[in-house]
Amino acid sequence: MNKSDASNRDRVTRFLASRWGLAAAGAVIGLLASLLQYAGNPPNMGLCIAGFLRDIAGALGFHRDSAVQYLRPEIAGIVLGSASAAVVFREMKSRATSAAGAFFLLGAFAMIGALVFQGCSLRMLLRLAGGDLNALPGVAGFGAGVLIGLQFIKAGFAPGRTEPVPPILGWIAPAAAAGLIALGLWNPQFLDGGPIFSSAVGTGSLHAAVWISLGAGGIIGFLAQRSRFCAVGAVRDVRLMGDWTLMYGLIGLTAAAFVANLLLGQVQVGFLDQPAAQDQLAWNFLGMLLVGWASALAGGCPTRQLILAGEGRGDSAMFLVGMFIAGAAAHNLGLVDPCVTGSMPVTVHPAGMAAIAAGLVGCLALGLGMRMGRRGR
Repeated sequence: MNKSDASNRDRVTRFLASRWGLAAAGAVIGLLASLLQYAGNPPNMGLCIAGFLRDIAGALGFHRDSAVQYLRPEIAGIVLGSASAAVVFREMKSRATSAAGAFFLLGAFAMIGALVFQGCSLRMLLRLAGGDLNALPGVAGFGAGVLIGLQFIKAGFAPGRTEPVPPILGWIAPAAAAGLIALGLWNPQFLDGGPIFSSAVGTGSLHAAVWISLGAGGIIGFLAQRSRFCAVGAVRDVRLMGDWTLMYGLIGLTAAAFVANLLLGQVQVGFLDQPAAQDQLAWNFLGMLLVGWASALAGGCPTRQLILAGEGRGDSAMFLVGMFIAGAAAHNLGLVDPCVTGSMPVTVHPAGMAAIAAGLVGCLALGLGMRMGRRGR
């Protein structure tokens, strides 16, 4: 490596770590999400980490809800984009704590909250950018959940020391992403009729071309890795340090997606007849409160967990596995609406309400039980 290359990398890193660099990175992510919707992804769902992981689970046969089955290339693209950035900038480090089980549970809790709300923290902002006002209580709930999580962290919650692990373990997530791409391109049918499953109706049937999705995901993963883009980190930094740097990324994303949606005719302002959304505002709040709380305890929002998994963080990979399994279980057990299509309103089922309550209790138990001062007693 010559000095010129190192200097150029340093300049890129400094810019993307600045307020305007974060705003630019967020704007690119928001623009790409809007363009993915225009290219065929579901309305107000150009990107959704929770929804897309759930769709992948369906494509692989982990659930049989035929409306939400598709091997979304964006997820693989984000992981590989993050891994590429980590390699180029020499930040690929295989590491983990001893709390894999806790991260699995936190990922599962975050997925349940996201599916009741109908979107992760990223889609929450994209729904706002598309005019869906049902997302407003979700924003409030997510912020409240992060603040609650921060209180537990200040009180001593910690998953343990992060330690180096064998290098091959850090490449599991990128290898899995590459495997998903291979399956998507090959589309084998291991059994009569599947898998790989692909929806003929519903949101799973709506998708951009594979190479568009994969390319957009790769760019997003690269930018998010370099800029440290994270919804949880943004709220945390404002609350604890009065630092708005990461928040500029969220503002840039929402603003750029809104402008792009306006130009593309993808804005529909209101509460009613919103695509893949439910209008029970209290449950929108509680669903995203669970997402925020679980994500804060895990150290990052679902998007950030994808990025960290791509750069070798084993705990983040377990968080995503928890999301994946919970996404499949939520549909198999009838916790969420079995069919999400068009602008048909989504119902919050009693089983889903009970799952939210269980997730909140679970976060409370982990928050209290994993305080450093309580260990070893």
